[in-house]
Amino acid sequence: MKQTQHIAIRRKRPHVIHLSAECYPVAKVGGLGDVVGALPKYLQQQGFEAWVVMPWYNKPFVDTHDFDLVYRGNIRQGSRPLPVEVYREQHDTLGFGLFLVKIPGLLDRDDVYGYADESEQFMAFQHGFLQWIADEGIQPDVIHCHDHHAGLVPFLMYHCEQFSALKEIPTVGTVHNGEYQGWMGWNKAILLPSFDTWKWGLLDWDGMINPLAALIKCCWVYTAVSEGYLRQLAEQSNGLEQLFKLEQQKGIGIVNGIDATLWDPSADLMLYRNYGTADAQSGKKANKVSLCRTFGLDASMPLLAYIGRFAGEKGADLLPPLIDQVLADMDDGLSVVVLGSGDPAVETAMRHLGEKHSGRLGVYIGYQEQLAHQIYAASDFLIMPSRIEPCGLNQLYAMRYGTVPVVRSTGGLRDTVPDIDTEAGYGITFQQAGIEDAATAIGRALRLYQNKKQLQQLRKRIMGLDFSWARSTAKYIQIYEQLMH
Repeated sequence: MKQTQHIAIRRKRPHVIHLSAECYPVAKVGGLGDVVGALPKYLQQQGFEAWVVMPWYNKPFVDTHDFDLVYRGNIRQGSRPLPVEVYREQHDTLGFGLFLVKIPGLLDRDDVYGYADESEQFMAFQHGFLQWIADEGIQPDVIHCHDHHAGLVPFLMYHCEQFSALKEIPTVGTVHNGEYQGWMGWNKAILLPSFDTWKWGLLDWDGMINPLAALIKCCWVYTAVSEGYLRQLAEQSNGLEQLFKLEQQKGIGIVNGIDATLWDPSADLMLYRNYGTADAQSGKKANKVSLCRTFGLDASMPLLAYIGRFAGEKGADLLPPLIDQVLADMDDGLSVVVLGSGDPAVETAMRHLGEKHSGRLGVYIGYQEQLAHQIYAASDFLIMPSRIEPCGLNQLYAMRYGTVPVVRSTGGLRDTVPDIDTEAGYGITFQQAGIEDAATAIGRALRLYQNKKQLQQLRKRIMGLDFSWARSTAKYIQIYEQLMH
């Protein structure tokens, strides 16, 4: 990594800064990384100057790209002094300005999450960001904060004297997953920059500092990543239901898009063979044969896939008994491939099932981006038994690659996958997050598989649907312009 000293930053276009813990391909754990890696690029194409500011991680991206040092300063967490450095990726290779905040011991780690001092980690990230733009006189038109990792920023901007120069900047908050809120005890308040203590209630929810609650209270507008999820937050948001009801007048639901250049089966370099709508049948078959060879599966069978975290909200605990049941019930008429990690109990159960159903079930514990692309291209169906799904991107990727989604109808899945038995439907849905409903839906999928003509027509149709960021970006631009004016 090449580093040079401080450089000037000039701009003329409307300027939006995105604050996030993740951004693909720098560091990605889930859908948050995909969104923050795509939306700013589409904003740039529409005439905005979009920046992403995120923590520094010791990831391969920083070793293979050149960075300029644009800021060096200091903050304090209580009595602890912390040096802050901000680096900009030199060539804007992601299609927007990328800035990494580096603080030795806190923001220079290998992984995004999982540290005992995670509260201090993300407090330092937010404090360091604000110190940088305040010291340098950077005045963006909008600051867009993603999830609780950036949730304290609006409060600190509006209620800390040292950041008074930022008080007039509008802020937007986006809730990607309301289950995670960044809770911390009030003993951590001393680690924040000095703030107007009369405003302490804006930080508090249920006797704790709650960064996600603070974001919803203090930002000018907040968005949820689908219209369905916006409604669901008022009914199921891990204790914040009443807050979302109180603040509903400034909430907007916008379905996430996908990066149509990155997720394009006709040009995806990660695939065994590229294909489009005209040769979807042969293209998917070639990829299926290749993938099945890797996992020792029979490519003549219908192939069902799961890709994602092994988490309760994803319904991952249902996977082992569900897969065990359907493989037994379907006899030799189905193969399954699973790519995921998370809950150790689910990981162990999936390994055991992989041994039990060798030749019919392929299991990869972990995450591998190229393998994910290959599974989308090879599979006939994708199962998503989610209990909670704010938007969901996997079903959108699947359809882009001609893979029919089999999903529980909740949140963003309900918004994006209408059932094939309804007018203009193109997916298979089920209502309850349970084994029986999911198994019934898989049975429907297998009946569809037997109708080759209908399946082929459906594949072409879902590959032609427009789930790109173009439509969603227009809605964000409308929000930004209203706030700017």
